[in-house]
Amino acid sequence: MPINLIALRTSIITLLLLLSSLAVFGQSSNLQVVAMPGDGIYTLLRRHGLNPSEHLQKFVEMNKERFGKDNGLIAGKEYTLPEGATSAENNAVASDNTRVATETSKARSDVSAAPAKVAARVIEMPLFGEKYSRVEVKSSKLQGAVYYLSSGHGGPDPGAVGKYGSHDLAEDEYAYDVTIRLARVLMEHGATVYMIVQDPDNGIRDEGILKMDRNEVVYPNKPIPLNHSARLRQRTNAVNSLYLKHKGAYQRMLAIHVDSRSESQNIDVFFYHHENSKDGEQLAKNIHQTFTNKYRRYQPNRDYSGNVSQRSSLYVIKYSHPPTVFIELGNIRNVKDQRRFVIPDNRQALANWIYEGLLSDYSPE
Repeated sequence: MPINLIALRTSIITLLLLLSSLAVFGQSSNLQVVAMPGDGIYTLLRRHGLNPSEHLQKFVEMNKERFGKDNGLIAGKEYTLPEGATSAENNAVASDNTRVATETSKARSDVSAAPAKVAARVIEMPLFGEKYSRVEVKSSKLQGAVYYLSSGHGGPDPGAVGKYGSHDLAEDEYAYDVTIRLARVLMEHGATVYMIVQDPDNGIRDEGILKMDRNEVVYPNKPIPLNHSARLRQRTNAVNSLYLKHKGAYQRMLAIHVDSRSESQNIDVFFYHHENSKDGEQLAKNIHQTFTNKYRRYQPNRDYSGNVSQRSSLYVIKYSHPPTVFIELGNIRNVKDQRRFVIPDNRQALANWIYEGLLSDYSPE
């Protein structure tokens, strides 16, 4: 026989593992899959087209000898899925590894293969807007990492407002644009990303003046209340609910805001963390170090004054379960700081630098 079928089958399985973190063994009606780092039962079931509320009990019965501590999945271990599961690379709904759109959005993930190399995976994410909706997964540097991104204010509350000539600059619009740009970069490197505040109408925008609106919702698709405490509680509850779902994974929360101070006060990007969170402090320091290095390189004639400090009283820092960093991007009322926001390339640079700090925290050299 000119083709060794056993060797060919082994090669196919290996390729599938590289492409989509899925291995299929045998030809039975029950799909066999391999759990990846950060996987929980709900994550695994949803990835393969199964509703956890309908299939959880059956899944547990079929795999009762294969769980780790607290019935958690063991990365690298094979699990049997109930009937009706689909292969991850053929699943039309984006997996939790690419979850950013609202639950009502149908985000498709496509895998294309090329000989002798792992092919790029292109994910369609409508939340990013038409121009940026196609996301090419370039690497797996952040695979297994889970990020919750929450831009400040939104809905009925624009946050701080600054004057830029005849225009109003709203905190929630600029914080959101940096946040959604960051989400896209994280996804390009394999991270699981949840946009806690979402604007279904405005994706990534390349305008200088971002129009103010009240269309933002909180994950998965809840209207944002007017009451300040209710808003903070709503988005913190969303994060904490998702945190339980990803128990055991590397999880981090970022709250991204724009400050409002005296018009004369030019400030650099600075970071808050909880006084008792060593992981939160380390994350803040890693991002801060990235900004320090970037300023040293691109603006060598001035000092970078952004700092890291404790602010345990802030609601999202105090009550969010994952280690949390609160980021202030600058003073929306200061002319110099406004250039950091109204120039789209600067907003992208902010997102890129935050990403590099997150990467150094997840994969320290």
